[in-house]
Amino acid sequence: MVNNASAPQLKSLIPFGVFLVLFLGTGIVLSLQGVEFAFYQLPASVAIIPAIVVAIAMGKSSINEQVQQFIAGAGHNNIITMCLIYLLAGAFAVVAKATGSVDASVQLGLAILPEYLIIPGLFIVAAFLSTAMGTSVGTIAAIAPIAAGFIETAGLSPALVAGSILSGAIFGDNLSIISDTTIASTRSQGAHMKDKFRVNFKFALPAAILSLVIFSLLGGSADYQAEKDIDVIGLLPYIVILGLALYGINVFVVLLVGILLAAFVGLITNGYEMTALVTDINKGFSNVQDVFILALFIGGLSELVRQQGGLAALTAKIKATASRLSPNNPKRAAGLGIASLAFSANFFTANNTVSIIVTGETAKDLATDGKLTPAESASLLDIFACINQGLLPYGAQALLLGATIGISPASVVVFAFYPMILFFAALIAFWKITK
Repeated sequence: MVNNASAPQLKSLIPFGVFLVLFLGTGIVLSLQGVEFAFYQLPASVAIIPAIVVAIAMGKSSINEQVQQFIAGAGHNNIITMCLIYLLAGAFAVVAKATGSVDASVQLGLAILPEYLIIPGLFIVAAFLSTAMGTSVGTIAAIAPIAAGFIETAGLSPALVAGSILSGAIFGDNLSIISDTTIASTRSQGAHMKDKFRVNFKFALPAAILSLVIFSLLGGSADYQAEKDIDVIGLLPYIVILGLALYGINVFVVLLVGILLAAFVGLITNGYEMTALVTDINKGFSNVQDVFILALFIGGLSELVRQQGGLAALTAKIKATASRLSPNNPKRAAGLGIASLAFSANFFTANNTVSIIVTGETAKDLATDGKLTPAESASLLDIFACINQGLLPYGAQALLLGATIGISPASVVVFAFYPMILFFAALIAFWKITK
């Protein structure tokens, strides 16, 4: 990305306000009017276009320069990585469904899990896999197709299922030592991963336990009857991709192997043909088209706002406020400043890794002034960026879950209890240790 950003100015954040008002405002108004699929009436990928126009109109650079800035933001490594995962995840979901792998996985899950433990069980599986893979988006890509089958077969609430998976995925993304957020936060703060993990775990474990209790109570008893005969070979694609993920294989390789293996299983069980594979892959790509476009547009808009000084102004404002919060307790003030910085930056970038990279230097300055350890500042950066990411209806995780399960992204985050609880658990724990 280009680094010749303008002087800090908060008004540069206005384009994100335009996007949020259009997308969330339209969905809320239509929901109150009783319109079905209210948040689908104005897709986020369309609602963000006026915001981009506003950002360009506010910019002082030439149109050509701003277009180049937009393209640089859309082409950021993290954005492109997410978009490619979207495509492969969409293709895998359709191929696995067409060849029977999803149905086989659902039946196995129904046979193993008690009727009252499916929802908390999905949370545990997502948390374990995300910790092993180091990516919440990759975890959702692997589990969401199975979850969609659970919803159809067991009569579960789609939003509750999505919330449990999103919660587990955020838990693992925040804790995993191979997660992009962990790497970015520890490197920016000069912390050791094991030290950051210890600090993080003290905040995360209580929140995870309470989330499990809530999911158990809300999950109730599912209405289903598991089949006695399970198509074991249909499970092969999921067994392999979960094994590869746990072994640490790149998520792109994992999803490609999953697609090919699901097609092979379909070939030997019901004559699944190459023409059907091509059609289903294309269908999978089409299913995530809106998510793909929105990710690119958000990346481009974030860069325009950054170039115009919006993110720098936000950082400066929070840093100044933090110094006044607790003049007699600089450590607490620094911690609250870092938490606010990460949370706010992620609100405008919709990418927890990018938000950590953008705010890392300022967070380190705050930590030094407040005498926070590198592990503490890294942990706060990671936790509050991930909390916000888990609650954004326009975040990658909610968008992918909504597209796969077939509900609005706003419905996905309603039951994302883990990031909600972690917000308060982290604040309370940090407040106590800085007395």
